[in-house]
Amino acid sequence: MVAHLIQFATNHYILVGIFVVLLALLIAHTMQGGGRSLSTGELTALVNKDAGVVVDIRPSKEYATGHIVGAVNMPQDKLMARIGELEKHKAKTIILVDAQGQHAGTHARELMKSGFTAAKLSGGVASWKADNLPLVK
Repeated sequence: MVAHLIQFATNHYILVGIFVVLLALLIAHTMQGGGRSLSTGELTALVNKDAGVVVDIRPSKEYATGHIVGAVNMPQDKLMARIGELEKHKAKTIILVDAQGQHAGTHARELMKSGFTAAKLSGGVASWKADNLPLVK
């Protein structure tokens, strides 16, 4: 198996080179992320110090099934249109929360471009539930 892989890489070095470059670019893009990733404990500490605001970017129906206490619902497709509502919190960290942490980074990056301090909950609401933390309906 390994011998076949080495033979393929030798015979198709241009393809392998392109693959390596694309993989490196993908990793760099993923690492760049949008804001820093917070653990559930870090999120709780920021909110308790009144230094953070939780913005849940899941659709309203998902938000209604359970959300973090005090979270504001701004579905991701309407977030940038409603950015003016966040102006009063510009001195705080805007903590974006989604279902599993997959989309929050992209939207945090957009908020950062607009002058906000933004972060994301690592693992989203799924990690919040996994840590047995409460959700309200």
